[in-house]
Amino acid sequence: MNIVLHEPEIPSNTGNIGRTCLATGTTLHLIRPLGFSLNDYYLKRAGMDYWPELDVHIYDDFEDFLQKNPGAHVYMATTKAHQTYDAVNYGPNDFIMFGKESAGIPEEILVDYEKDCIRIPMNESIRSLNLANSVAIILYEALRQNHFCGMQEFGELHRLQWKE
Repeated sequence: MNIVLHEPEIPSNTGNIGRTCLATGTTLHLIRPLGFSLNDYYLKRAGMDYWPELDVHIYDDFEDFLQKNPGAHVYMATTKAHQTYDAVNYGPNDFIMFGKESAGIPEEILVDYEKDCIRIPMNESIRSLNLANSVAIILYEALRQNHFCGMQEFGELHRLQWKE
């Protein structure tokens, strides 16, 4: 799977998303401008010591992203979508794009992707969810649909063993 952040602004969100991507074997794509430096303390703190292990790609703009990922199937996460995130069938190499925290994905981009726009249902009293939470919700649905391919099957206790 691939997560795309279009012009992310808050380093701790991007750090948390990076950690989620690493935990799930997902590639992270960042589209400039970024609202922080990749050396930012809060980015590293949220991503912990995992950031150097993350598969991350950086692009100058959306056109650069499209040129470097020809034929990419991109879902656009937006509160403006007609369909919910669980109503589509994700492929293992699909891209799920999220916009910046303050404004989302620009409508100039969304207008060309109406059939691939997805949203998370929520009460009308709130504008949106936290970006890192939104990524986790949708990414894990996409991974579930692909049978969590490549992820560990079950957990183990640290000191003891499970009783049979």
